[in-house]
Amino acid sequence: TTKKIIDIPYSVERIDNTQYKFEKKVSVNDVLEGIPGLFLQNRYGNHDVRVSIRGFGSRSNSGIRGVRILLDGIPESEPDGQTRVEAIDFESVGSIEVVKGNSSSLYTNAPGGVINFINDIHFPRTFFNSFNNFGSFDFRSNGFKTGLKTDNYSLLTTYNYHTYQGYRPHSEDYWHILNSAVEIKPNDLSTFSVFSYFVDGLIRLPGSLTRQKFEQDPFQANKRDVDRDAKRITKKGRVALQFDTFFGEENQNELELTAYGTMKYFERTARTYRIMNRNGVGASARFVHHTKIANLPYEFSIGTDLFYQSGPIEEYTNINGKKGDALLALTDEVIANSGMYFQNTLGLIENELDLLVTGRFDNVMFDARNQLFEIQSDLRKFCAFTPKTALNYKLTPTVALYSSYGLSFDTPAGNELENYPTSTKPLSLFNPDVEPQKSKSFELGIKGNIVDFDAELFRTIYFDVTIFNTKIDDEIVPFEVFGDVFYRNAARTNRTGIEIGGSADIFRGLQAKTSYTFSDFSYDSFSARVIGTDSVGNMVINDLSYDGNSVPSVPKHNLSLTVSYDKKFYETLTGFGKASYTNVSGMYVDDGNSEMFDGYSLFNSNLGMEWIVDRFQFVVSCGVNNIFDKRYVAFVNINSAQKEFYEVGEPRNFFAGFNFGYTF
Repeated sequence: TTKKIIDIPYSVERIDNTQYKFEKKVSVNDVLEGIPGLFLQNRYGNHDVRVSIRGFGSRSNSGIRGVRILLDGIPESEPDGQTRVEAIDFESVGSIEVVKGNSSSLYTNAPGGVINFINDIHFPRTFFNSFNNFGSFDFRSNGFKTGLKTDNYSLLTTYNYHTYQGYRPHSEDYWHILNSAVEIKPNDLSTFSVFSYFVDGLIRLPGSLTRQKFEQDPFQANKRDVDRDAKRITKKGRVALQFDTFFGEENQNELELTAYGTMKYFERTARTYRIMNRNGVGASARFVHHTKIANLPYEFSIGTDLFYQSGPIEEYTNINGKKGDALLALTDEVIANSGMYFQNTLGLIENELDLLVTGRFDNVMFDARNQLFEIQSDLRKFCAFTPKTALNYKLTPTVALYSSYGLSFDTPAGNELENYPTSTKPLSLFNPDVEPQKSKSFELGIKGNIVDFDAELFRTIYFDVTIFNTKIDDEIVPFEVFGDVFYRNAARTNRTGIEIGGSADIFRGLQAKTSYTFSDFSYDSFSARVIGTDSVGNMVINDLSYDGNSVPSVPKHNLSLTVSYDKKFYETLTGFGKASYTNVSGMYVDDGNSEMFDGYSLFNSNLGMEWIVDRFQFVVSCGVNNIFDKRYVAFVNINSAQKEFYEVGEPRNFFAGFNFGYTF
């Protein structure tokens, strides 16, 4: 939508890259800090981030689930909803849009919301910028960002080489990231864009620890992961074409067409050595029409999208991190999603009360063929229609109430479809017993952006307060069979929460920002099954009741406070300083609530200076994170069969950067 945030009946955040200009810019934590309802847990930078919005995404121990990730409006998420964000370079990103709450009526597998990273293509003049960042534990990030601007087109190119030794043994990584965006304007009403990227890198994983090991030395690596040389090697690329045009007597119609191709090569070492080769094609179309009904403003849009991805998955023996000669499995896999959606917005009272009605039909398909010992194939399809309705009422031109109610539908991911020995069809390639989880979501909120340019104090105040409740049926949860983890539908979950966010320009460059999230997430009904063996080798089935237990890996309280100050010393010299405080309450580490770790508080600070001389720009920044060197759990490996739940966060660390730019 092209509406202002105050006119949208959703909880929406928009971040501009100037807001994190002096930050470290390695992980999504560095750029999405302090957004209420959003909880981030990262492993070693930006390579295995858990992004959770209102609890959706918290069950994933690898990659992002339940939250749709876009880059320039094009899905970074796989067709099954899983996402890894190593291709997103924050030096290249110009803005970020975050929609919190159920978005399944517009996007596949988005019950938690949507995050759209947008490349910085809208710059005023041709420029060249070189960035050089470094810090503790041999952190380096070097590259360039350049933009070419004429009356008819813009070209943006960025290259970033990142390397990091890590603060734990066996945790080093390196990445090459190349991004490009071209925008051509054939006329005043049309735009043709080309987006592309390529990323190549490696990360080694030190593994999670038991509580005993964590208390002995939280920075040690898990010996099993070191012996396996647990790592991920990725080569990933995408090229996308997009055409957007307005037409009609009053330009009341808009048409957007997008087509893209993807490639992904992925090696992962764990118990086995797995190699994945996937190629994909995708397309989308969107039509928007503006008119009036009974003299009231009306907007109608309809769209469709498709993402098809296929390729072989090879599995070999893992010999101390090297690929063995024995081929254990060879599977050709196809994952595809297609859908159609509509969105109607009617101004019931012009400029005051808007009604939104939207809905989407989804079809998600998994197809696999075993090519190793005998030809065996399996097919699973998941279809659903997910409607949503919402109201937005403007109490004043700058303050609005909003409310919505909608359904969502979240299919199992590829790894959640792995079959287990005691399923109803143990010889199938896919788990026949797991189905999509479905939820019903309600929210009520108030938001405002109050501006008084004549005031000395509090010239601008922004706030957004949301109360939400989500009831989930057939929640997909992990369970154990002989020590291995599989997935099934076993829970009915109730999630109630409050999100409070706000910022204020207190006085002449002094700004305060705060966010607080209260999350009361529990299982109304949950029967957990554990299948193992007794002392003589007989199979034993235990059904455990987790009714009333808290959902793991979600803190009940999450508070963030930030104070920043910028001052213009001279016409060409501006200084900046920021201090931030984060407090996260303790969390359970498994569905059985067998263990809980203590909460933690972190203090960070950074300084920056920008000097502009004629066409030259110099930006210097530095900072300290985790100032008091707190030992805390940064990532929870939930429901670990070996009780290896804990991964420590980065200790006190320093960073600095120097950027040089020239505008032509």
